[in-house]
Amino acid sequence: ELVLEKPLDREEQVEVSFSLIAMDGGSPPRSGTTQILIVVLDVNDNAPVFTQKLYVGQVLENTPEGSVVLRVVATDLDAGPNGDISYQFSQAVGHRDSAFTIDPTSGEIKLTKSLDFEAAENHELSVRATDGGGLSAICKVLVEVVDVNDNAPELVVSSFSSPLPENTLPGTVVALFTVRDRDAGANGKISCALEDQLSFSLRPAYKNYYELVTVSTLDREEMPRYILTVTAADAGSPPLTTTQTFMVDISDVNDNAPVFNQTSYTMSVRENNVPTVLVGAVSATDADVGPNAKVTYSLAPAQRTEQAPCSCISVNSENGHVFVLRPLDYEQVRQIEVLVSASDGGSPPLSANVTVRLAVVDENDNAPLVLHPSQDSSPPSSELVPVSAEAGYLVTKVVAVDADSGQNSWLSYHLLRATDPGLFVVGAQSGEVRLRRPATERDAVKQKLVVLVRDNGRPPLSATAALSALLLNDFSDMRLPHSSLATEDEGSSLTTYLIISLVFVSLLFLMSTAAFIARKVCKRKELKSGHVLYGAGNLQSSVADAAAMGTLPHAYCYEINLTTGSGNSEFKFLKPILPSLPPQHCGMGGDTKSEQDFPRGPITAEEMAPDNPGTLSAEQFN
Repeated sequence: ELVLEKPLDREEQVEVSFSLIAMDGGSPPRSGTTQILIVVLDVNDNAPVFTQKLYVGQVLENTPEGSVVLRVVATDLDAGPNGDISYQFSQAVGHRDSAFTIDPTSGEIKLTKSLDFEAAENHELSVRATDGGGLSAICKVLVEVVDVNDNAPELVVSSFSSPLPENTLPGTVVALFTVRDRDAGANGKISCALEDQLSFSLRPAYKNYYELVTVSTLDREEMPRYILTVTAADAGSPPLTTTQTFMVDISDVNDNAPVFNQTSYTMSVRENNVPTVLVGAVSATDADVGPNAKVTYSLAPAQRTEQAPCSCISVNSENGHVFVLRPLDYEQVRQIEVLVSASDGGSPPLSANVTVRLAVVDENDNAPLVLHPSQDSSPPSSELVPVSAEAGYLVTKVVAVDADSGQNSWLSYHLLRATDPGLFVVGAQSGEVRLRRPATERDAVKQKLVVLVRDNGRPPLSATAALSALLLNDFSDMRLPHSSLATEDEGSSLTTYLIISLVFVSLLFLMSTAAFIARKVCKRKELKSGHVLYGAGNLQSSVADAAAMGTLPHAYCYEINLTTGSGNSEFKFLKPILPSLPPQHCGMGGDTKSEQDFPRGPITAEEMAPDNPGTLSAEQFN
């Protein structure tokens, strides 16, 4: 027999299970086991329980019929029919004609007719919840009728001021007005608000009076006119509102300095510009109106210690145009900074400054300058190149600079002239002079090169670099290049002088020859005309004079016969004669010479011709 020792509670434990063992008295004992499952059956021992002791609901007096006011909820821990709950109003006096009804299953309380706030502001109901076993519970329901707001507030303006200066102090009263509402309770409570304004606010004055005042400084430039909307609303649901609009105009004062449209200006001008060229303009605006907004421009000193601004830049006071008054040189000045001031016409005037940077744009007005090899030395230095050098051997490097900038200073190198153009090559970008091919014994020892250095300007400018290279078999004799170069250069100069001298002497010789030939032609013409060059008297006097001068021997006198009309005049040496001359002239008793002392015999004119190798000079003749 299984005996229940304490009460069971189905709500706490629905089933009870355990094992039952039966044992005999043998040795060893034997046993049997069985599983016992006890199901606890429900009895109606739990009454329904509401979730709240008091339910409170609100409903507008104009709520239509059939609207749900609220819902009551009750629970029962029992199961089956014992847990099924039904709802109904408690039978109480005065509720038979109630305006409410309750759903027995869901517990929803609905309106059966419209409510009147003026008739009853609230209704109290008792709701009973009963389970299937007959147990029940009761709760209270309070329904409050909410009044409907059907009267809007009224707003009456007492005073209003407009326009206002923009320097009006905060706290200034702009308008004064009152509000009222004929409704009662919350529907009669009025609140006023100012929409989306930070410069104005509403301030309660007395009871339902309000003041519209300024709370911050006004700015006509930001807002020349304020449209203020005041809204008066009651506390009804939904609230009723009334709006009033105030238009407040703001008058201008000179409280804004001119403002430039840029924080700084950068302008450009090409160097070597024409005077008074327009390079740009500055622009400033003033947010004020009238004379307060009229802007004038001027140059201001960059520092207080400066007496005057830059003299090469001018600005138009009316339109702000910036001019460059004189030509600029990029190599001397690349950028100029000036301070431009803009002042308005207010009293006192306000001003603002801005920095104007004038960038000078480079023009290609500087030719390249060769730094290496130096072009000042004469003769130029020579580079030593071994004959055994391979192609690509670095001979030297031409280094040049350009005072310009940008692409105007990009330099390129080209081989302009060379003793052997096929032997050398110049790097277009690096300026390196290298061997194009290996040097040979047939190449000249001294190689002269002229390298053209050209910039990238438009039009391009160029310079030349002259250099020389010596091809040597061995670098052991390092003294040879300099001495040979100097000797060769001196020899070149000397050769030039010799050529000039030879040309001059040749010209002189040709002129002398031409004069001689002309003279000979003239003499022949005289001979053909029958004139005797020398008469007897003339001959004697000439011989005497020659003897006196020492050009003839004192011991001899000579007789000269000229054949008249002959084209070939002969000079014939004769035997000594004794002319009637003074002893000192005729060598009487002096040294005598025979005809053998003159082995050549008579000398003809043909023998004295310029092309005769045997021509005698005047000294030989004497």
